[in-house]
Amino acid sequence: MPNGVETPTTGMIADNVIGFARALRVAGLPIGPGAVIDALNAMQLIDIGHRADLFTTLESIFVKRHEHALIFAQAFDLFFRRAEGTDNMLDSVPLPPEAQKPPPPASRRVQEAFAQSKNVESHEIEEKDVQLSVSDREVLQSKDFAQMSAEEIAEVTRAIARMKLPQAELRTRRFAPDARGERLDLRRTLRRSLRTGGEIVKFQRLGRIDKPAPIVALLDISGSMTEYTRLFLQFLHAITDARKRVSVFLFGTRLTNVTRALRARDPDEALAACSSCVEDWAGGTRIATSLHNFNNLWGRRVLGQGAIVLLISDGLEREVDSKLEFEMDRLHRSCRRLIWLNPLLRFEGFEAKAQGIKIMLPHVDEFRPVHNLNSMESLIAALSSPLANRRLDSRSAA
Repeated sequence: MPNGVETPTTGMIADNVIGFARALRVAGLPIGPGAVIDALNAMQLIDIGHRADLFTTLESIFVKRHEHALIFAQAFDLFFRRAEGTDNMLDSVPLPPEAQKPPPPASRRVQEAFAQSKNVESHEIEEKDVQLSVSDREVLQSKDFAQMSAEEIAEVTRAIARMKLPQAELRTRRFAPDARGERLDLRRTLRRSLRTGGEIVKFQRLGRIDKPAPIVALLDISGSMTEYTRLFLQFLHAITDARKRVSVFLFGTRLTNVTRALRARDPDEALAACSSCVEDWAGGTRIATSLHNFNNLWGRRVLGQGAIVLLISDGLEREVDSKLEFEMDRLHRSCRRLIWLNPLLRFEGFEAKAQGIKIMLPHVDEFRPVHNLNSMESLIAALSSPLANRRLDSRSAA
């Protein structure tokens, strides 16, 4: 044993390791009982008074993916500084540089995980992990995002992350070998015939290649959309994680491309990166100006190959003039399908009385509510439906 001291694997040290693993699991790291047993065995082979050795050992066991390393570093620093009776054991050597960085945006999730796991037995944790009852789940599905508590929003965020996002396939002009294809591949057929002395035994065929349709999201982040913005970004992050060709733009008084920022694997990191590059968060709304900038700077780059455009806005334009109609018409003509997602459709008696909404509405293919989980699931089904250009007023709130 290091320094001739026998390291116990029971008692306070074992409880700390088990509690630490439990908190990491709540924070999103896939840690099972086998990893916990490996960690307890590893405690017998290192000097637990050496902070850097403890950090490296637990990291090598608990971290299996690169994006989990930052969460682990923050969790280690937070847990072992708070753990009772461990101050003397862990303060002899400073943490590695990656653990000494300022707390990452994901640290909020780590702190919530520790709040759930602190002083809680394993069977209680398992009870908390059980999904909501059927009645609770039904209420949560139809409840407006703006009326949810912090706990309900956290549950909705997890539900959005679990959503299955099927791929809407778009048929291209290119062909690939396909046994059931409609087109004869004469070149491959003749090449295969060389194996049988020039006799054609089987015809080779080609089929068209289907690719996921590109998705372009334009999200309104003005003050009137504040209660929905974060959950919409969570939804767009889930889409970006499931699809490869997704472009996301935020607009208030100006247009900001956050496509690259939203590609971070960790959702908290992605949302923090988005907020850091946006200067007009929760400000005014200039839809016409933002659409003009998008059409001029980004339209040709991201609207090709049959893109689907998601316009997420309440349509409350600050400056209504003929420019808004022109830009909406231009956007509609440039994409294959334009879907307007408006939280105001949550009201049963909604009427398009605002001037901006009246101008924009004739230039969209679908007009949908997006204010609860049911409406998001309905949108997912729409994104996978046939991509025919059609004008449809889908006002049936789920």
